[in-house]
Amino acid sequence: MGWPATTLTGRTVAFLVAPYGAEQDGLTSPWQAVLEAGGRPRLLSTAPGRVQAVRHRAPGDTFAVDALVAEADPADYAGLVLPGGVANPDALRLDPAAVAFVRGCCAAGRPVAAICHAAWTLIEADAVRGRTLTSWPSLRTDLVNAGAHWVDQEVQVCREGPGPLVTSRAPGDLPVFEDTFVTEFAHAAAGQRK
Repeated sequence: MGWPATTLTGRTVAFLVAPYGAEQDGLTSPWQAVLEAGGRPRLLSTAPGRVQAVRHRAPGDTFAVDALVAEADPADYAGLVLPGGVANPDALRLDPAAVAFVRGCCAAGRPVAAICHAAWTLIEADAVRGRTLTSWPSLRTDLVNAGAHWVDQEVQVCREGPGPLVTSRAPGDLPVFEDTFVTEFAHAAAGQRK
């Protein structure tokens, strides 16, 4: 990764996933990027205990939940990462507390990073209208119908709106996605210190 170790020092980054279905690489690789940048990742979910990740369609590892999203405050986080997978964002967009948290992060200008199918949760939080995003290709019509401009590229940074929105298409885009969202989160954190 190439960032200085102090890039996110002292900053807590929320990772929001459903109890089942987050794509494991889309969770663990960005998590490691936050750690390497000096940040503190925290796993939020809609239920306590452990979440079950997947590796495509097969069960992956389980991960301990740090806090319930219903009890989380966007003001406590320097940014939000939304991992992909199909079942994960589909479940999150049906959970009122998860949608409210995402909406709150976006409205407060917190930087948000979403990969693959995670844009479904952004759509439900009404956070894509007038913004330019990328995603897994099958979400193109959903995003366009929700008022977004969709592009097909590795990573897209949209700075129109209250805070930066970093989106990527698929696990193959993880290296550039991580480099981009860590940089955006660090810039936003530096601006919050002023």
